[in-house]
Amino acid sequence: MNRALRFARENGLVLVMLGFFAACMVGQILAGWAAWNEDQERQGAATVALIPYLGSGHFVSAVFENWESEFLQMAMYVTLTIWLRQKGSPESKPMDGEAEVDADPRDHAGDPKAPWPVRRGADILLTVYSHSLSIALATLFLTSFVLHLFGSLHLANDEAMQKGQPAETVLQHIGSPQFWFESFQNWQSEFFALGIFIWLTVVLRQRGSAESKPVAAPDDETGG
Repeated sequence: MNRALRFARENGLVLVMLGFFAACMVGQILAGWAAWNEDQERQGAATVALIPYLGSGHFVSAVFENWESEFLQMAMYVTLTIWLRQKGSPESKPMDGEAEVDADPRDHAGDPKAPWPVRRGADILLTVYSHSLSIALATLFLTSFVLHLFGSLHLANDEAMQKGQPAETVLQHIGSPQFWFESFQNWQSEFFALGIFIWLTVVLRQRGSAESKPVAAPDDETGG
């Protein structure tokens, strides 16, 4: 097997997801650009070219209000599964006792295959690495939240300018109902979908998927 095929096989899940992302992003860009210009024409305002549209509040706000909800969902899920259980879910740790993920990484300091922060032993680096997934997801959420805020502010001020109204400041906009409506409409859908998914994995199966229990496993079997 040549290197390209091996890379594709070893990273197939990420590559396919990124492919879907790219296709959907192109679709969003083109549809959003057309929708924005249609709205501009209806209001008698100037339309924009594609490249300037990518820096507009309309596009930036729409992209990052969705990204923020995705990263919030994942950050909360990763963190909550440390302490909370769901009987019968393959996504949960067992109801009793410790799981493999609870093991002290310092016990593997001598393992040559362990990640290098583990091989270094007990220090601040290992502490950070032990929580690096939730830290990364929380950072991505906060970054997306800030970019959504400024994109939404830009959009609100564009609309205010067209109506001859005063522009908002960042503090005014972050306290506005519109900004929080944009956020909560995405957050609620993510948490609802995730809760439904967790419950469905208790009673339903998908043969061959790592996100499912074996087809013959009882409903109350908990853990991967």
